[in-house]
Amino acid sequence: EGLAAFRTFLKSEFSEENVEFWLACEDFKKTKSSTKIALKAQKIYSDFIQADAPKEINIDFHTKNDISQNISEPTLSCFDAAQSSIYCLMAKDSFPRFLRSEVYKELVRKHQDRNQKRWLPFL
Repeated sequence: EGLAAFRTFLKSEFSEENVEFWLACEDFKKTKSSTKIALKAQKIYSDFIQADAPKEINIDFHTKNDISQNISEPTLSCFDAAQSSIYCLMAKDSFPRFLRSEVYKELVRKHQDRNQKRWLPFL
């Protein structure tokens, strides 16, 4: 529920590609088959990294350039620098704003209500 609320918040700020990229990287790092590694890496690259990608993330030129040069022979760590950069961006920028947002406040209220009802079954 927390992730869904954070994604809703990012969508309202037109930056949901950041969490989508981070999640795609987490999934990618669990990939076992070398064929799937190449396919998933190419998908992440075309969705998030390459110029004019539909969900292009905001990373520095050097990180983008390193990925572009190595995408033909991807490793499970090929997106680590970009993922770390996006994580830091969310941690320092988006997430603190999320914690002050109405989306977050509503999530907290909902969970407080649920917890209270658990302890007071007669309500």
